[in-house]
Amino acid sequence: MHLLLDFTKHLQEYDLTVRVDTSASRIGILGASGCGKSMTLKSIAGIVRPDAGKICVDGDVFFDSGKKLCVRPQKRNVGYLFQNYALFPTMTVEENVLAGLENVPKKERRERCAAMIARFHLAGLEKRYPGELSGGQQQRVALARLLAGAPKMIFLDEPFSAMDAYLKDQLQEQLFEMLQQYDGTMILVSHNRDEIYRFCEDLLVMDRGRIIREGKTKDVFANPKVKQASILTGCKNYTDLVRIDAHHAHLVDYGVDIETKGEIPEGTTCLGYRAHDFIPVWEAEEPVNAFPVREKSRAALPFEENFYLVPQGDHREHNPEHICWFVQRSEYPELETKGLPRYLQMAEEKMLFLTDSAD
Repeated sequence: MHLLLDFTKHLQEYDLTVRVDTSASRIGILGASGCGKSMTLKSIAGIVRPDAGKICVDGDVFFDSGKKLCVRPQKRNVGYLFQNYALFPTMTVEENVLAGLENVPKKERRERCAAMIARFHLAGLEKRYPGELSGGQQQRVALARLLAGAPKMIFLDEPFSAMDAYLKDQLQEQLFEMLQQYDGTMILVSHNRDEIYRFCEDLLVMDRGRIIREGKTKDVFANPKVKQASILTGCKNYTDLVRIDAHHAHLVDYGVDIETKGEIPEGTTCLGYRAHDFIPVWEAEEPVNAFPVREKSRAALPFEENFYLVPQGDHREHNPEHICWFVQRSEYPELETKGLPRYLQMAEEKMLFLTDSAD
């Protein structure tokens, strides 16, 4: 299914500007709260009307400001799962699912409803009301209602945001199984990078109403390109970078120079490095692409230990407050034997060369 989005919407804090041309079937929108993620979904679904532009899905024009065309939400064949599921509280499970079948001929509704109840393992709950269901059951009812009408697209707006970790894991697995049987287009909105990475093949990263990075999800995580995009994908450590030439740069906050086999992109102003990727070095001689550290503090967690360290390079202009080094439990014995390493080394393939903005 081809999705063409080119629209703007004036909001109180910024102008939402969305330009996307894709045929991807599993799309994620990642961004902090208030960046425009949900407003983008609502614009495509027709809940919100953009100020200008065009929205076209598989050749069908949903919105065209130039032609003064705006198709009603009911005609867009989009299934929308809201954060709170939006079940009708005075309707039973069966009645909620039937509500998603308004456009289906009456003689088919009961049969389709029974099929959806069986598919989502809701048998025996047909006469219960939403208030009598667990969170997982409510989500399954919402998904059954959403898919009952066979929508071309389904929109999931932070569906796990209010759940505890145990329930979230269960429902994510159920959703993953459901999506394997769905052949339409899914768009998942979230500020949780793990959800996005698990469910989405393609990714849009948003910041203050703009798409600052897009591409295959794994490619965006491996090379975010923009500092804010790297923050949203979970990177913890940054230093200002001064590019010397294509293969050499100075890391301002760490007080060291780095040397690379690959080219450092022109325009790079910052280096990002993920907290789990540092290589500890105990030898006295400083290795390439490394810097000495001293401990500021540490936090012992159930499955890893987090170190907060201060770089001690000779030519640093100023220090970041700290850098984060996260160590898995399997590495504890070496740390207990050798103590804190003299240096942390950075692998070239793990370095994130970043710019301050997407412009």
